[in-house]
Amino acid sequence: MKAEVSITINGIAYSRTIPIRMLLVDFIRYEAGLTGTHVGCTFEGVCGACTVHLDGDAIKACLMLAVQADGRSVTTVEGLAKGNELHPLQVAFNQHHALQCGFCTSGMLMSSLDLIEKNPELSEETVRHGLVGNICRCAGYANIVDAILDVAQERGS
Repeated sequence: MKAEVSITINGIAYSRTIPIRMLLVDFIRYEAGLTGTHVGCTFEGVCGACTVHLDGDAIKACLMLAVQADGRSVTTVEGLAKGNELHPLQVAFNQHHALQCGFCTSGMLMSSLDLIEKNPELSEETVRHGLVGNICRCAGYANIVDAILDVAQERGS
């Protein structure tokens, strides 16, 4: 079976006829051509590499059907930068060497942004707890946490 969907991703509407079982992560990658959203755990929702924002909330795109996002708004890692100006989190990840191999970076960035936007005061403990659903196989958590705390501190000042 197929369904008509219209999903706005990073401000652009994508209207497609898709299989009803297509995952949101596959829609993002193959229908919209945005490959910054990764799949790392074979659709089990444990690695966080596919984290995007749906109507402003961080979700794992490998656990949601694209038809469930019909009429809704998605932000991916490609939507963070404004033209050539990187988002403060992207700058901080670079400055703190929090990129490592880069595979988890998009999901880490999207989860981090959700943490910062929803928690006015972050501590190392709350950041580490907030990232529990994101796996970095390069074990670069210390640098990632430092980058997030720097951005959170700048926003709070």
